[in-house]
Amino acid sequence: MSQKPRDLTALLGSRICHDLISPLGAIGNGVELLEMSNAANSAEVALIRDSVTNANAKVRFFRVAFGDSAHAQQMRGREIGAILKEYSDQARVDITWTSTEDPMRREAKLAFLLIQCLETTMPFGGKITCSCESGNWTLHAQAERLKIDTNLWQLVSEDNPEIEVSAAQIQFVLVASALKDCGKILSAEFHDTEITITF
Repeated sequence: MSQKPRDLTALLGSRICHDLISPLGAIGNGVELLEMSNAANSAEVALIRDSVTNANAKVRFFRVAFGDSAHAQQMRGREIGAILKEYSDQARVDITWTSTEDPMRREAKLAFLLIQCLETTMPFGGKITCSCESGNWTLHAQAERLKIDTNLWQLVSEDNPEIEVSAAQIQFVLVASALKDCGKILSAEFHDTEITITF
């Protein structure tokens, strides 16, 4: 019986996120103690509090997008909604989860990677709606201005070493393997101010 090869990228992502959670929690606890003192209303404490909130939101999002996902593992829809809301509160793009389903974690991972791809395409802000109904996912992005890099979007179907990718664009490369892992086929429609992705 053949075993699935290790996804070292996902394991590394899980390890980094896991190791960051504890120190961020400790900083958050320290901020709470400061808020009980006379320093509660200082600009410095407010800056630390906002930075910790932002970091926690990103780590929770990245843990799903870049972390390991067991094949049989499900993810609560309520948790997905909470993670996307926290992440959205710290971002230029408003992200809304509209489902009540508890999808497979590996599918949520794929959706989160695609959300990051859409974010890259929406540098001036906008709105993303994410839903899953009976295992069928839809991501709809809308913005006044989109910046679509066709080379990057080619990578979501098949990796091409000739296309240069920066660290901030790694999600485009990871989508193809996540699609294969889910056994899904991606369809994307691009318009002047809207993008609709289904899988």
